[in-house]
Amino acid sequence: MDSWSFVSCYRGPDEEETPEEAEREQGTPAITITDLAQFAPDPVTATGEPDNLGVAGMPTNFVAAASAHTRAGALFGTPLTVRFTPVGFDFRYGDGNTASLSSGGQTWSTLGQAPFTPTDSSHTYRERGIYEAGVTVRYAAEVDLGGGWFPVPGELAIDGPAQEIRIFEAHTALVARTCSEQPKAAGC
Repeated sequence: MDSWSFVSCYRGPDEEETPEEAEREQGTPAITITDLAQFAPDPVTATGEPDNLGVAGMPTNFVAAASAHTRAGALFGTPLTVRFTPVGFDFRYGDGNTASLSSGGQTWSTLGQAPFTPTDSSHTYRERGIYEAGVTVRYAAEVDLGGGWFPVPGELAIDGPAQEIRIFEAHTALVARTCSEQPKAAGC
């Protein structure tokens, strides 16, 4: 009798079997985060607000919508259910800057903010141009083998596709009249 069987046979009434002990008793290999990659959520696309456009020197707001994801299947011949929960968002802005955040951000409208105001997930580009921005979402995983959820150590990182962000320049001019009063004025 191995030590795992011995422990489970003589467990006290208030002692619960850990998922790792249950796995070993069943002869199932320990599950790793790499084993669960076949159940992974789909990649997430980061979008820049407004409409993947921005103005140099002003914040472009980024949002990456990811949520908990559950999928059933079999691993090592054993039926199971896997639940992935997003725990980190690694934004790549395409200009050499990055940000690691705990959320995927929210739209200006959801936040009750005016466009071009800073947010936790916004980025300010210094120069006009076309940038390839993207996000990698990091997920924690839990597995249910039929007896309840238990965490799997590590995180699974899913790279999202690059999104083209166009950044323009804007110039302002002070004028004496509105465009409706003087349609041929500068800036009209």
